[in-house]
Amino acid sequence: MRISGRARWWAELPPAAGAAVMAAGIISTGLHLIAREVPSLVALAVAVALWLVLAADFTARLLGDRRRFRAEADTPAALTAVAATTVLGARLCLLGWQSVALALLALAAALWPGLLITVLRHWGHRMPGAAFLVCVATQGLAVLAGTLSSATGRDWLGRASLAAFCLGLLLYVEALVRFDFREVVSGAGDHWVAGGALSITALAAAGPTASHLWTGWAHTALRTVTLVTLALSLTWYVVLLAAEALRPRPRYDVRRWASVFPLGMTATACLSAAGPTGVEWLRPLGTVLLWIAVGAWLLTFTTLVATRVGNRGDREDRGDRERRRSQR
Repeated sequence: MRISGRARWWAELPPAAGAAVMAAGIISTGLHLIAREVPSLVALAVAVALWLVLAADFTARLLGDRRRFRAEADTPAALTAVAATTVLGARLCLLGWQSVALALLALAAALWPGLLITVLRHWGHRMPGAAFLVCVATQGLAVLAGTLSSATGRDWLGRASLAAFCLGLLLYVEALVRFDFREVVSGAGDHWVAGGALSITALAAAGPTASHLWTGWAHTALRTVTLVTLALSLTWYVVLLAAEALRPRPRYDVRRWASVFPLGMTATACLSAAGPTGVEWLRPLGTVLLWIAVGAWLLTFTTLVATRVGNRGDREDRGDRERRRSQR
């Protein structure tokens, strides 16, 4: 059976492509927080379209290519399926689509334990930045549950959010111990998740900080954790940006979407934490960082298109040369 070029592109999508949904989704959330609704909805539409494509691809592999599915489920990048679903769900909740967001939370919660256990079983030492996705996926559940708790008034979701947040903190520490710090200067893009995981941790803590469920010492502790994790994520931001300047890596790689997501997540965490923590200067900082993330998204997308056009031209040239040789 002959497979079309479009079908081949579909079949070649790696799990890491889920970071593209995460990037578009979190940028949409950030733009909503600064009242840029039109570009926010455009980014949301992109995130939804990509999520649908990747969900269909995920299902096709699960049902039709179990060997490949099991092989890819062993890798941390598989957890982008959970993280992308939670990021999209949180944005739809802010849009007022609580029922859809609840369905996405249920889906992500159903996928999370199996994928997490499989990934943890295959962990080693000197791991790439994708290892931090165990934290990102878990904190994504915390963010979505907390957002839904605030929107619907369901306190059990707020408590579940805090439980997921605490587990996510522990998973970050475990990933940090196993992270290969040489990735900072040699990674292909997913090394940025080392900082992005702390940003989503800060975002997950900002929700309970603003909640009526936690008062007194609990509120104080949550506010402190929010600010500390946010400060650490900003430190990672500076370190990783300096490493990119010293060792530029301009070539397109699908893992570059895992660079864009932390940029957008850090900005969104700053914007979201400003109110609950009372640190108002985080809002203008988050706005600046958000526009940097938007620029990075556009640059990565442009590089992707240019790479695909160039690769298509190379394939056509090779095909022409082969046809000429066969005609001699």
